[in-house]
Amino acid sequence: DAVSYTRNQWEYLTRYTGDGSMPIDNNLLERDIRVFVTGRKSWLFSDTVDGAEASAVVYSLMLTCRASRVEPLAWLRHVLTELPQRAGDADITDLLPINFHKAATA
Repeated sequence: DAVSYTRNQWEYLTRYTGDGSMPIDNNLLERDIRVFVTGRKSWLFSDTVDGAEASAVVYSLMLTCRASRVEPLAWLRHVLTELPQRAGDADITDLLPINFHKAATA
């Protein structure tokens, strides 16, 4: 069965060899998904929909920090310092983790 599976999946198993930028495994993705799998059990105990949505937003922002190679605590300090100085209707996209390095160097 294992040999048959390998032969049937050979194109997919060797795809990374045609493109040097593709990783040989998906360990990075598995590590990132683990946070949500762990959180999923915790979300079962959220008292309200708003609480569950807030948790999802926090997880999303922390993973965006990781993907952007931004230190989450440094980013959070920056956001909590800058956000109160903004008007309620101000554009805050510059505070997203993907823009943090640009703001820090400007």
